[in-house]
Amino acid sequence: MMSCPNLSEYIKLLLMMVLIVVLAGCVSEEFDDLKSYISQVKSKPATPIEPMPIIKSYEAFNYVAEGLRNPFEKLDEPQAIETMANAEGPGPDLEREKEELEAYPLDTLRMVGTLSKEGELWGLVKANDGVIHRVQSGNYLGQNFGKIVGVQDQQIELAEWVATTAGKWREREASLALVE
Repeated sequence: MMSCPNLSEYIKLLLMMVLIVVLAGCVSEEFDDLKSYISQVKSKPATPIEPMPIIKSYEAFNYVAEGLRNPFEKLDEPQAIETMANAEGPGPDLEREKEELEAYPLDTLRMVGTLSKEGELWGLVKANDGVIHRVQSGNYLGQNFGKIVGVQDQQIELAEWVATTAGKWREREASLALVE
């Protein structure tokens, strides 16, 4: 009788051959298209690289403002009314009682909407403390004696009085636009 160890060696050899055939079948030419694309790209002539843009040299600006105020120092807000009380010419009514929204700088107030009541349009203004105030023409806003001259759907128009360096009052227009 034949011995069994030879048979087990044949089975092992046979299994290894089957495994090699299976693995060889799994190897495919999946990178052929990639290799052909790379060779195609390499065969094209290279395009020249564009030259670097010319950078202009920095030109310093010499700011000479002797006698003018320093633009980096904060203006005194609100205006010093005591120094302007004797100013000649037109100006704000310094004797009237201040309204609540005159305590806030104009840039901290936001128009948030409008309200129509009995055919009259009112503006809704939100202060930086979160409180919404109802205003109309004739009310005052901001720290520059800003009087409301008109309320429209998209903005509130003001006429402000500001002090000039010459010690006089100057009227200027300002507005609060609707914030969406």
